[in-house]
Amino acid sequence: MRANRRLLRHDLRSQSTPGLTMDEKLNGKTVLVVDDTAMPRMLAADILGSSGVRMLEAESGEQAIRVASDHLVDAFLLDIMLPDMNGIELCRVLRSMDRYKSSPIVFVTALDQREILQWALEAGCDDFIQKPIHAMVLRNRLGNLLQKAAYLKQVEQLSLTLQRYVSPRTEAIARAYATTGLLPSPRQQEVCILFTDARGFTEMSQDMEPESLFEMLSEHLAAQVDLVYNRGGYIDKFAGDGIMAVFDGENMTQQCCQCALDILEMSQGSAAQRGSRVIRLGMGMHKGLVVVGNLGSREHLDYTLIGKTVNMAARLCGIANLSIVVSQAVCDAAANVSGVEFQSKRLVEIRGVREPVFVYDLARRTMST
Repeated sequence: MRANRRLLRHDLRSQSTPGLTMDEKLNGKTVLVVDDTAMPRMLAADILGSSGVRMLEAESGEQAIRVASDHLVDAFLLDIMLPDMNGIELCRVLRSMDRYKSSPIVFVTALDQREILQWALEAGCDDFIQKPIHAMVLRNRLGNLLQKAAYLKQVEQLSLTLQRYVSPRTEAIARAYATTGLLPSPRQQEVCILFTDARGFTEMSQDMEPESLFEMLSEHLAAQVDLVYNRGGYIDKFAGDGIMAVFDGENMTQQCCQCALDILEMSQGSAAQRGSRVIRLGMGMHKGLVVVGNLGSREHLDYTLIGKTVNMAARLCGIANLSIVVSQAVCDAAANVSGVEFQSKRLVEIRGVREPVFVYDLARRTMST
């Protein structure tokens, strides 16, 4: 068994990608060294300059802040004893600047008092190096901190990218799964669903360049997404030339109705500005129970909603003629909501539904009515 483990470790090491050398970690980085004495600044420049580091210098805290504001600094080497503010105060100022919230800050000091070092840690520093500076210690400590900072920046960027591509609910599920390795079981939930869909999009594609058409649709969808989130909903998916928006919680129907009216007015305003080349919308809305859960395989999952409520909202969107068509359930739930009204009650045949259903057109209630 031990022999097998040794062979496994050897095999994994042989297949792993070699790490960066210390020069590769340091090369091209900008480091600001802050010390009121010239010798430590010169020594740090000699040690790091050979690795391709761009060195910036400051003799005081105030000068360091100016340099850090005028240049993009990757890491800081600070002395604790400075002529104006001390290094701990300077560290706090740097951490208060958005661009340096996670940048490596290392104190280079001759002090060895635990209380002072504890204050430095609480101010946000990452490490300490004792004077006189040892070349290998400085290069290794700083190189490893820069590599860690680059990794954290990459993770942060990935997180921001994830937020742009998935709904907050899906992101929360993905983060929980990454931590626990467990997927939540499907569950029933009452929601209000809004579908939007572009009308006349095929005709527009006949006389517009694909790039221009895509850009216009993207801008229109982005505006819809903003309006959904402003009203407390979230985007489950982009469906065709529109969106599927979901609202839950105590005021879900009211918020969904207001959102649909916001989107309709935005679209009408866009039509007034652009004339004939404008995206016109049909919308459908229904309220009821859905099943929320993960669909797909472990290699590719979609956290979404399924059920009759989703299908009905999509069908109502299909019959909408540049209007917002809502179900009886939506009308009943929002009957007393101020600022909205339900017009043109009628029975319609819905594909997949045995009996005709009552539907309404949602409109903004005017002061005169």
